[in-house]
Amino acid sequence: MNLSEKVRQAGVVGAGGGGFPTHVKLNAKAETVIANGAECEPLLHKDAIIMEESAADLVRGMELAVAAVGAKEGVIGIKEKKKHAVEAVKAACQGTNVRVHLLGDYYPAGDEYDLVYNVTGKLIPPGGIPIAVGVVVNNVETFVNIAAAEAGRPLTHKMLTIAGAVNSPATMKVPIGMTFRECIGYAGGLATDDPVLVVGGLMMGTTTDNLDTPITKTTTGVVILPRTHHVIERKLKPAKQQAAIGKSACDQCRYCTEYCPRFLLGYSVEPHQVMRTLAFSGTGEDYFNQWAAMCCSCGLCTLYACPEELFPKEACDDAKSVMRAKQMKWTGPMDPKPHAMMDGRRVPIKTLAKKLHVLDYDLPAPLVEKEITSNRLILPLKQSAGTPCLAKVRAGDRVSAGQVIGEPAPNALGAILHAPMAGTVREVNDRQIILEK
Repeated sequence: MNLSEKVRQAGVVGAGGGGFPTHVKLNAKAETVIANGAECEPLLHKDAIIMEESAADLVRGMELAVAAVGAKEGVIGIKEKKKHAVEAVKAACQGTNVRVHLLGDYYPAGDEYDLVYNVTGKLIPPGGIPIAVGVVVNNVETFVNIAAAEAGRPLTHKMLTIAGAVNSPATMKVPIGMTFRECIGYAGGLATDDPVLVVGGLMMGTTTDNLDTPITKTTTGVVILPRTHHVIERKLKPAKQQAAIGKSACDQCRYCTEYCPRFLLGYSVEPHQVMRTLAFSGTGEDYFNQWAAMCCSCGLCTLYACPEELFPKEACDDAKSVMRAKQMKWTGPMDPKPHAMMDGRRVPIKTLAKKLHVLDYDLPAPLVEKEITSNRLILPLKQSAGTPCLAKVRAGDRVSAGQVIGEPAPNALGAILHAPMAGTVREVNDRQIILEK
């Protein structure tokens, strides 16, 4: 059985948030394999701790992937400031065809387009993916999971950081399906009476006040803030209100565009032009929406660049939705050239944290050493890009740890789901499986 099939059977998906089924990438042919250890979201630390604690498994997973795709080398991108991670990974790379590439401490160094350019000097074609320039990219945790899959161990647990308004920020390895409520207990409990969770990080994450939201294969961490925090107030503002404010107040200053990391790489992303759709949608929607096509939704324009605190990232999200609905493709320039001011306009993480008013929460989140278990797991049937799984168990079934409990339809893009623990299936519906000890 080849590596791709072992990874498919183990249910491995991109662990950095995207959730693309990893076995598909391992069927490609590439020159370079890159491990994304940039970890740009303020307050999150799980990737750094994985590199410190599991450097050998990371490098092993890289070697396996390099061989599978026929690449010349593997490169692990790590921010230079992560001293302990850099030391651990460099030591693990000795005698292998994997090396470390040091990154600056700016946001978003982990954007695939930026990372590929930084490591290889190649620019991904507009609208393309890394394989278009002979590169395969995965999160560092994904490569650890590839090594586990090769050894016959399915993906059943997830590393994540619990940060923000908790008493003891922590990073922990938990069974998939455990709730944030239980995880918060291992971080010393809440330090606010009215918490809002930003799942995935402050810049690109989604908000919820449901503490019983389950951990999935793509959860990188959660930042918890009081509902009254300025960032939360902005994120919770209704979409119609965001658009109305932008329509009345945007003065076309271009700060959103001038700080846009994709624009600085040379791509035709211009959020200030997309903001014009708010006023000109009757006549210019198709034209102005085009300027959002290569937006990576990093949130820098909304949460950092705009001096009037408008919502250009959200306008770009809406524009991309319109383009998908109309099946519109990018028709503009295809030859990006990096902006002369690119290096000078990169936003340091510390500066970003200050702008977000979260410096008081910028604390270490050490690894919880003891094994974390749960008596009840909520397992969504969709935890990857592609289609949801079809349940392979029924209420009342007894299952063993690692048993397949869901899988995508034949030939459909998706990822197999395994039971993280032995137990009894209490409930099955078209959205999730509930498993109890």
